[in-house]
Amino acid sequence: MKKYPLPPFNEETALQKVQMAEDAWNSQDPVTVSMAYTENTEWRNRTSFLNGRKEVQNFLADKWKNELHYKLKKELWGFRNNRIAVRFEYEFQNKNGQWFRAYGNENWEFDEDGLMQKRFASINDLEIKESDRKL
Repeated sequence: MKKYPLPPFNEETALQKVQMAEDAWNSQDPVTVSMAYTENTEWRNRTSFLNGRKEVQNFLADKWKNELHYKLKKELWGFRNNRIAVRFEYEFQNKNGQWFRAYGNENWEFDEDGLMQKRFASINDLEIKESDRKL
């Protein structure tokens, strides 16, 4: 399976990959999101270390059960060969009604078929009032 565009990336194709990732994550569909990753993808997400699509699917299903009204925005930060760096922010509400904005950075590495084989994310949360939402 190939996931276009393929590396090596230029500015246009890197921007396409970032937009595709944003759209997929905003779908909040763990299977759709996971199909952009290799079967044996390696993740670090905050303090979670995941290996493989099935772990990613389970992680995302749990995430979106707890992060309600999720909305994400990604921005290309840099690219080189088969790697892309992004900054992002997203907003969500927890089950107690508290709103949050999360800020972070991700480093992505792709295989020759355009599937993400490594994803390393650093994320910080900030409690916000509903009136402070931007997304």
